[in-house]
Amino acid sequence: MSMIVVVTEAVPPRLRGRLAVWLLEIRAGVYVGDVSRRIREMIWQQVDVLAEDGNVVMAWATNTESGFDFITYGQNRRMPIDVDGLRLVRFLPDESDSKDV
Repeated sequence: MSMIVVVTEAVPPRLRGRLAVWLLEIRAGVYVGDVSRRIREMIWQQVDVLAEDGNVVMAWATNTESGFDFITYGQNRRMPIDVDGLRLVRFLPDESDSKDV
């Protein structure tokens, strides 16, 4: 069992309801719980099927240099990258920055 955190934005209510079956919603769109790897993977399958145009990040405790790992779904300015085995987040340019004034 390991602690997981799931943060959702602009996802359908049916996904939020599904997440609430396994996890505690501590703030709007923020879910936490202590689940097995199998349940974590099943939850992510539900995200993949039900998130539609929303975006989701799931983080969980693991035995890595940083002590956690994470996966993302959907469009977001934050993109996970791997640097020498360490998972980091790269920020994409803001769309408003690329507009000519």
